[in-house]
Amino acid sequence: MLRFLTAGESHGRGLVVIVDGLPAGLPLDLDRLNALLHRRQGGYGRGRRMAIESDRAEVQSGVRHGRTTGGPVALLIANRDWVNWQRTMHTGPEMPDDAPGANRAPVVRPRPGHADLAGALKYDHDDVRDVLERASARETAARVAAGGLAIQLLEAVGAAVTSHVSAIAELALPPDRLVTFAEAQRLAVDAPLRCVDAALEARMTARIDQAKADGDTLGGTFEVIVTGLPVGLGSYVQWDRKLDGRLAQAVMSIPAIKGVGIGLGAASAAAPGSRVHDEILPPHAAGTRLVRPTNRAGGLEGGVTNGEDVRVVGHMKPIATLMQPLRSVDLTTLAPAPAAIERSDVCAVPAAAVVGEAMVALVLADALLERFGGDSLTLIHRHMTATAAAVAARLTRAPQVE
Repeated sequence: MLRFLTAGESHGRGLVVIVDGLPAGLPLDLDRLNALLHRRQGGYGRGRRMAIESDRAEVQSGVRHGRTTGGPVALLIANRDWVNWQRTMHTGPEMPDDAPGANRAPVVRPRPGHADLAGALKYDHDDVRDVLERASARETAARVAAGGLAIQLLEAVGAAVTSHVSAIAELALPPDRLVTFAEAQRLAVDAPLRCVDAALEARMTARIDQAKADGDTLGGTFEVIVTGLPVGLGSYVQWDRKLDGRLAQAVMSIPAIKGVGIGLGAASAAAPGSRVHDEILPPHAAGTRLVRPTNRAGGLEGGVTNGEDVRVVGHMKPIATLMQPLRSVDLTTLAPAPAAIERSDVCAVPAAAVVGEAMVALVLADALLERFGGDSLTLIHRHMTATAAAVAARLTRAPQVE
């Protein structure tokens, strides 16, 4: 079982993540993991915070001589901005006399669309900062670090993960535009919005510029694509083992995600079955496998991977912090007041796509270990090889004897 826990606040000392359940013997490429963290910080529409931070994960445990030991892997991501927030975020009962930074006033005007009000009422906080510091999307840096480990496990068994942005606000790729894994993978790491259509991306960036000028924010849609997965991850026998349900929960847990789709997603509700389900055709020739001419199911049937690419779509709402704030109240008086303004982004859909990659990878890596469980990468490879041979024997056309 692969599981992880994160800790830390947006402006605290840093973020911590513990990943438990990784097999022993997995080579860890820390540079690639940190490159994933860099991708999360990029994308057109990000705010000033990303110019301050330069996220890098430091391994605290669970890795020796560049390989996992089988013990929990602990990673630390320091917050460079902590130096400016020590007087506001000190953990002791009294503020240190020599603490740098400003002592910011309590936050008492909750933002519509954020966890501010619900969190303050749930945990009985007078200062909404006690909510927003943890509810901040800054926490997703720790998820991306954990997901980076999961991605490297998937890659070690022949799978690969990528993503692309398909819509910003009302500007979207045509519904019938199927982006291949190769197309998404070819997008430059530092491309403005990681959209495969350059002309559409130019319109998207202009739309973000307009929203910024208006003091507004924008959401959008991204798709995570995973290729090279074996058949049989997940299960149909119990509701909580269905892989599409597990993936939906994981992506839905990303801040500001309000909808998740697998394959055609919501569009499958508006089409007849003849244009929704993927036909199964015989192998073309001896030694080849069954053919699926389409992948509208997004690589999952009955909650189980079917060997096609897994495709997961996330729909992100606009970020809740507006520079032209919406109406709210002052919680100390209940009098009308504009919502608080925190340093934030205009649009973070490209960043959310990277977080989506991490969350999808964590779920799929867990399902992989569930099916091919082994305490070491060597054992997992052995189990996978034997299973693949058995599946291939059933699904390939044997040469005809003349």
